[in-house]
Amino acid sequence: MEVALISVGESNRWQLPKGNVDKNESTEAAALREVREEAGIETKVTGRIDKVEYWYFDKYAADRARVHKFVHFYLLEYCSGNVQDHDSEVNDAQWVEIEPAIALLAFDGEKKVLEKAKEMIEAEE
Repeated sequence: MEVALISVGESNRWQLPKGNVDKNESTEAAALREVREEAGIETKVTGRIDKVEYWYFDKYAADRARVHKFVHFYLLEYCSGNVQDHDSEVNDAQWVEIEPAIALLAFDGEKKVLEKAKEMIEAEE
């Protein structure tokens, strides 16, 4: 069982593909679009994993604005494409076996999401 991970930033931080939801776009459609853009692959939604909520400081805002963010994570099934076809905001995208992928992820919240995804997949088998 493999998962597509992306490496971003100067520190080459490994994380799950994700991004902002566009106006009039569902969270599911945003997930599919972001995975296509950041990981270079076409997927389909097979389930909802979790919604993660957190606060952070926007380092680009003049007044160091505090941002409240919600991230919706979906279990996606690979349909087509190549992880090497990622966009320029991503340093690298790779298929990684799920256990090593959990260890590679930079954020604890994403580690929990991937552990939950693994449980969902194993329950379907």
